[in-house]
Amino acid sequence: MIAYRSTRHTIIICAGFAIIICVLVAVTAIGARRIAATFPPAGRFVEVDGGRIHLVELGNADDATPLVLLHGAMVNLGDMRLALGERLALNHRVILIDRPGHGWSDRPDGAADASPTRQAALVHQALEGIGVTRAIIVAHSWSGALALAYALQYPNAVSGLALLAPFVYARPQEARWHLNVLRALFAYSAATLEDSVWGPALAHTVTLPVGETLLSLGVRSAFAPQHVPLNYIALTGAELLLRPLEIVASAQDIEGIDEYLFEQARRYVSIRIPARILVGDADEALSPDIQAKALARVLSQAKLQVLPGVGHMVHYAAPDRVIEAIEELFDEVKQPSPS
Repeated sequence: MIAYRSTRHTIIICAGFAIIICVLVAVTAIGARRIAATFPPAGRFVEVDGGRIHLVELGNADDATPLVLLHGAMVNLGDMRLALGERLALNHRVILIDRPGHGWSDRPDGAADASPTRQAALVHQALEGIGVTRAIIVAHSWSGALALAYALQYPNAVSGLALLAPFVYARPQEARWHLNVLRALFAYSAATLEDSVWGPALAHTVTLPVGETLLSLGVRSAFAPQHVPLNYIALTGAELLLRPLEIVASAQDIEGIDEYLFEQARRYVSIRIPARILVGDADEALSPDIQAKALARVLSQAKLQVLPGVGHMVHYAAPDRVIEAIEELFDEVKQPSPS
């Protein structure tokens, strides 16, 4: 009798657990469809190896030296468009790109596309697909590593670099992304994507409903000490991050990035093009000393601006300063080289 009751209790518990999992899967699927319908693609798709890259083109299509804007971690092209894209498009051709696995861009080879080198290759294919052979790259945060990977791989395709609070060096052990609660959720939910079913399982069950409650908190953390712009989440489509495949892509971006940057950083000294680096001295996400300032000492044609009281979201806290630096860079690269 005791064994029978124990077995029955076990069956009931297992059945209850299965029901909860099914409910969470359904909630996630419904939520992901709602988010996708609310924030549909805003631009066009360009074919690349194994998939498509989503991009938005603004401004003067005949401009021979376009500005390519690359967003940071856990956002999409809407972030750069809201802060800088529309204003820069008044005078330039602007191309905003969803990085592979983010927004509406595919990540054809999964975790293999997480490295800045592989993402640079896919971005390069997309730009070639729309006839862009040379551009100025404007990159925020994680895409600082992507921009430098691009310059290293395709030096003839980059006229200049504008790097905003760039993430370009491996971080000390104590300075980890998991200081941010949202980053912790995504990093730990999929930290063992290649070796375990737990990462994908969590991404398709609990991460979206939990993430919906934490998204505003995570955004406030990213903007600190500045305030979040009014309606930022709605205007940038930030909720796209909460879809399972993008959650997995975000975790893949974080996993292994330090090891990758340790190797890439050895080659920065070979980059010899005009660059502007802007960083806030109140950036708590990435150390200005370890990242931006260290890079400025290595890049021979870099000019560094340290903005007092500004946090990680430089392009929102000081958009005028950023645009001024980009315009200065544009004028510099457009000058004819001495004969």
